[in-house]
Amino acid sequence: MKYFSIGELSQSDTADKMGIPNHPNTYQKMNMEKLIVNVLDPIRSLYGKPIYVNSGFRSESLNKAIGGAKNSQHMDGKAADITAGNPTENKKVWDIIMFLFQEGDIDFDQLIDESNLSWIHISYNEDNNRGQILAL
Repeated sequence: MKYFSIGELSQSDTADKMGIPNHPNTYQKMNMEKLIVNVLDPIRSLYGKPIYVNSGFRSESLNKAIGGAKNSQHMDGKAADITAGNPTENKKVWDIIMFLFQEGDIDFDQLIDESNLSWIHISYNEDNNRGQILAL
């Protein structure tokens, strides 16, 4: 893991403010490591500049408190919402993700353009990557 860490993907200002525990178990940490190694680090390496995690792992309590989907992959440590700081830079990151995916250099389960690239949701599900691309 070159650019991202389990701690970074587990950190949540919202959980801290609300006093909600947000500590991944061994299974969730394993999934976060796979997400980092197989998806996030390759994207960051090609982008060449920092990419920030808005939301990574979410405990069930945190996910419920923020109104996350009941089956959110964030709760399993399989998803991250990322940003390069603004929609223009996020578009560059999106294009890098699409390039890496088309070249077969990364695989993902879901890639979601959130709110006109305000941020990017990306997930990795080792046994069932669907390559699903959405815009919300």
